Amino acid sequence: MNKLKLGPLEDETPVKVSLDLPAGLHRDLVAYAQALAAETGGKAAEPARLVAPMLARFMATDRAFVRGRKPRGG
Repeated sequence: MNKLKLGPLEDETPVKVSLDLPAGLHRDLVAYAQALAAETGGKAAEPARLVAPMLARFMATDRAFVRGRKPRGG
């Protein structure tokens, strides 16, 4: 298997967010958690713990978003 984009999960103080996921997406999160555990040698995380790091990774690699957040010189 190729190296996953998500690395080990960090422990941080959480902020509670509630949302509904389609069943297929939840199944994919469970499978991703299992693949991540196999890659990192840990145990599979709860799917909800994957959401924040995945969103952070997505936003950090979205060039348009990053470009829009940079302060403009002037």
